[in-house]
Amino acid sequence: MEISYGAAFSRNFLGKSPNWYKGTLLFFLVLNPLLFFFVSPFLAGWLLVVEFIFTLAMALKCYPLLPGGLLALEAIAIGMASAEQVKEELAANLEVLLLLIFMVAGIFFMKQLLLFVFTRLLLSIRSKVVLSLAFCLAAAFLSAFLDALTVIAVVISVATGFYGIYHRVASSQKSDEATASDENIQEEHRATLEKFRAFLRSLMMQAGIGTALGGVMTMVGEPQNLIIAKAAEWDFISFFLRMAPVTLPVLLCGVLTCVLVERFKLFGYGEVLPEKVRTILLDFDRQSTGQRTRQEWIALWIQGAIGIWLIVALGLHLAEVGLIGLSVIILTTSLCGITDEHTIGKAFTEALPFTALLAVFFAVVAVIVDQSLFSPLIHFVLQAEPGAQLTWFYVFNGLLSSISDNVFVGSVYINEAKNAFTSGVIDAKQFELLAVAINTGTNLPSVATPNGQAAFLFLLTSALAPLIRLSYGRMVWMALPFTLVLTLVGLFCIEYTLIPATEYFMQQGWIAQP
Repeated sequence: MEISYGAAFSRNFLGKSPNWYKGTLLFFLVLNPLLFFFVSPFLAGWLLVVEFIFTLAMALKCYPLLPGGLLALEAIAIGMASAEQVKEELAANLEVLLLLIFMVAGIFFMKQLLLFVFTRLLLSIRSKVVLSLAFCLAAAFLSAFLDALTVIAVVISVATGFYGIYHRVASSQKSDEATASDENIQEEHRATLEKFRAFLRSLMMQAGIGTALGGVMTMVGEPQNLIIAKAAEWDFISFFLRMAPVTLPVLLCGVLTCVLVERFKLFGYGEVLPEKVRTILLDFDRQSTGQRTRQEWIALWIQGAIGIWLIVALGLHLAEVGLIGLSVIILTTSLCGITDEHTIGKAFTEALPFTALLAVFFAVVAVIVDQSLFSPLIHFVLQAEPGAQLTWFYVFNGLLSSISDNVFVGSVYINEAKNAFTSGVIDAKQFELLAVAINTGTNLPSVATPNGQAAFLFLLTSALAPLIRLSYGRMVWMALPFTLVLTLVGLFCIEYTLIPATEYFMQQGWIAQP
């Protein structure tokens, strides 16, 4: 029996999202114009921000582009902001859009090299503590120069490939060695599989933490970093040095936490790679290496050389970040023989949904600007002493970033701080210090939940997560020690080391006087 038109529309609307979620969004869409026209535009604007954060927090129910986009479209339609204002926000942040479009696509063509590096790490290091440290530091280094989403995507590819290899071999061995009634052998296989899952879970989380540790350090590590760097007019080196008084101590403490949780097997860490699994993976790797052609080896060397070019170009700021990413696309495809349009097009599928979501972010930012939503809060914070302002900005950014997306939070707060600077409320020196507090505040506490870190959310929604039994709650639990350490060390550095270290750097001439 065919369903009614109403039921058909209900099923189409937001697809497989829960009915309560669909009803909540429809309630928002009805409530917003009533509140805007008949109660208070200011109140309606704040409700829109809360609703948008809700869509980000419920990202596992529905990708935020859809509900967030509907809310943004309605806001523009009823006059909360103009389409012209949205265009101005997008134009002001063109570098960020180019970063996501071209840099992520460029790194897509270097995945062979990155897969090779992570595979060598996993199979050549026997100590679990050293291996976890290597994964964490490798992810941190790569995320400082590449997009964190791309780095975590590569690590997921490695883990998924290894899981699939072991599962295929183990399944064939079970059918050869035992009958269904042989409980002992089946139990042994089950125990080995559970240990392998725990091993992969810990490595994935260490890599995810690594992307946060490295991503906060440079202007290309996270999209909001580039927004903050542009507002403060910092280049690559200036950004790194400005953040160093906070990010370097945080990196050291994060690495120490990595070692401790693995060494003492805390919070779900510490499981070693079962010897039976290692044997299977080593055999497969030897076979794959033996079959690798000379053309494939040359492609790896070429990708390594292009990786060096990428680091040098970013460090010397030879061009805008997105254009450097475009150069990586051109060089890798040209020199590695990738000429088919369909193959090249696959590189852009990973980043474009998030790029579209970022455009919706800027539409909400336009509402915040037009309705002056954050002005009272910013005014309250700026009433405090200069040192206390840094703490408040760090804390507010951290709390909001732990439940929302840090790109959205960073964009909003840096815009408000820039407005305070241009209007003469704060001087240039204080603005630059606030920019450091905003950047570290959005990057460090956001590891608390998958909602805050895009790399964590990407991992949680990947095909690997159910295979290794990595749920939302387990991810929050495994991130907890890092959340506490990174947040508290960052706060300590903001309060006690940022100002004296920045003044010392200025005296040495390493960074320019504001």
